Amino acid sequence: MKMLEVRELGATELEEKENELKTELFNLKFRKASGQLDNTARILTVRRDLARVSHSKTERQAQESGSASEES
Repeated sequence: MKMLEVRELGATELEEKENELKTELFNLKFRKASGQLDNTARILTVRRDLARVSHSKTERQAQESGSASEES
């Protein structure tokens, strides 16, 4: 998932995607610990996607708080 794709998502979609990625990361780590994970590179990909989503949420919150303080 590219950052442009993440930025196009709405607020609720970001929340859903973040929860989905957290769950997937947990499952991948669990499978790795039990020796059932074949593609260990998938963990890195999911971690990066999760970081992109979290960063985008933080950006939006900063923009909202910045625009709210300008209006006051």
